[in-house]
Amino acid sequence: MPDKSSAPAISSGSDQRKNIPVVTVESFYQAHGDKLQLKLEGKRVGFHRKIREPTINRPGLALSGFYNYFAEKRVQVLGAAEQSYLKSLSARQRVQRFRGLCARKIPCLVTSRGAHLEADLLTVAEEEQVAVFRTPMVTMRFINAATIAMEVDFSPTVTEFGSMVDILGVGVLIRGQSGIGKSECALGLIERGYSLVADDVTRVTSLEGRELMATAPDLTRYHMEVRGIGIINVASIFGIGSIRTEKRLDMVVTLQDWQELEEVDRIGLDQEFYEILKLKVPHVTIPVRPGRDIARLIEVAAMDQKLKGLGRNSAVEFNDKLLNLMETKED
Repeated sequence: MPDKSSAPAISSGSDQRKNIPVVTVESFYQAHGDKLQLKLEGKRVGFHRKIREPTINRPGLALSGFYNYFAEKRVQVLGAAEQSYLKSLSARQRVQRFRGLCARKIPCLVTSRGAHLEADLLTVAEEEQVAVFRTPMVTMRFINAATIAMEVDFSPTVTEFGSMVDILGVGVLIRGQSGIGKSECALGLIERGYSLVADDVTRVTSLEGRELMATAPDLTRYHMEVRGIGIINVASIFGIGSIRTEKRLDMVVTLQDWQELEEVDRIGLDQEFYEILKLKVPHVTIPVRPGRDIARLIEVAAMDQKLKGLGRNSAVEFNDKLLNLMETKED
């Protein structure tokens, strides 16, 4: 039997399209404005500017004229200390220091604690095309919340062509050639009480390089395409409990025509992996032929994977029993 555990992990290859994150001020405001309680101050300018680092900077030293190691690629927040310092300066100095900050091509400015930017400084920001927002949040709370929000925005994301379902807490991506029956399998699993995450097209994001999170594109969320029936709204037919907006990817199942498989694994002793964004996910190939209940097989595969996560490997346990029996007979 070939040693599949020593073979390289299957890569998603042409089934995967990389999406390099580009976060602009506008996308940041639209995605997180409500959560961060952001309100636009002044005119809508500088929304095209890019945020190049997923964290926040307090420009205290910069306002004093020290720009060595200044983090100009980050969102700048003016906390109580920065605001008090600006107010302590003369009107001429205040404008001069603030213009020097805005001239550094920073993405945008946020004032915390609900503070309004002085009119003369707001004019400078508009002239330099820098968007200004205010939030009632305390400075450190805003920094923590905004950093967490942007971590997701900057996470590597790919598109996998397959259906994603949640089976007993195990996130399973069902992939295979067009027409092989991915959506029908997902539909069969939904009828058994499990939840749909995405149909046909699944967006997968790597969170801090430690786990993969899957979700559906906004356009296709809650919907499925069933050949012969058309587009259906899963939430309307099966209830809102049949939908999950996102789920961790724990397992990949590939459906393949029986005749195209050179060899079928009948023991499951060796584990295969499927690589997405440099992370390896347990992988199972299920042969498809008329008469097989593929949805049921995927359900069993997910249950078996859950047992493996708990330290129970049925194939290994059976192999150990077989070896012990052989040794006993030899004695």
